[in-house]
Amino acid sequence: MRAVLGCITLTLCALQLPHGRALPHGRAPKHSPDPLPQEGKLLDRVYNTYLQMHTHQTVEFVRRKSAEYGGCSLRRMSAMQALELLDQLVDESDPDVDFPNSFHAYQTAEGIRRAHPDKDWFHLVGLLHDLGKVLVLFGEPQWAVVGDTFPVGCKVQKSVVFSDSTFHDNPDTWDPRYNTECGMYQPHCGLENVLMSWGHDEYMYRVMKFNNFALPKEAFYMIRFHSFYPWHTHGDYKHLCNEEDLRMLPWVKELNKFDLYTKQEELPDTRELRGYYQALIDKYCPGELCW
Repeated sequence: MRAVLGCITLTLCALQLPHGRALPHGRAPKHSPDPLPQEGKLLDRVYNTYLQMHTHQTVEFVRRKSAEYGGCSLRRMSAMQALELLDQLVDESDPDVDFPNSFHAYQTAEGIRRAHPDKDWFHLVGLLHDLGKVLVLFGEPQWAVVGDTFPVGCKVQKSVVFSDSTFHDNPDTWDPRYNTECGMYQPHCGLENVLMSWGHDEYMYRVMKFNNFALPKEAFYMIRFHSFYPWHTHGDYKHLCNEEDLRMLPWVKELNKFDLYTKQEELPDTRELRGYYQALIDKYCPGELCW
């Protein structure tokens, strides 16, 4: 079976979706009980988001966006206000959900809260992990904000979603400085020294650092790399990792369990939950923040 996605034809039985998904024989993503139409709008939306991302995310682009947003000078608002903005956002890269991202934040946080009742800081990580997506509401296209991330400046590994069909027009793919295994990096340089594709992970990490969130190191790391599925789910890019990355990997995997497996069509009553999470915000990242 085949599906026409934009101008490119793909074989569904071999199609890998974001977040480590596979789409066997035209079926829907793992958590949907319903068949996905072979030319379904959801799959088309997901693919075209990644096509744009993989065409435009280059070393130069990432450096430019990092300089543009790294100073956190866009606006001032609280973490709860940022979360409420996500009521307006449906992630176009996500094959699992078609509801506002704010509900996913509460679903993730509540899943962590049930499994780790003694780690309130981790509950807050679940709530905050996608807040960087407010960049879409500040005017950035979704391909520059959402989706699985990957290192720029080195060879793209096969586990990067849709890697076989979406990088052909990315100039870094043909640049000898950037298309070898390590590219512009030294082996085992550590992920903190690697330029990741620009998006909500890196932006939220910058916001946390700039505003001095009173959270443990693991929280910063989880948020910075939670969308790096080629690494934490597929085991690629280990040649760039140092010992600290490997020490942090179990934490990233733990967040990933709740990021993926708490997505349900039954939406939480956010009014009932707000008080608990507002108290955590007041404890770890109070007041107006710079974004």
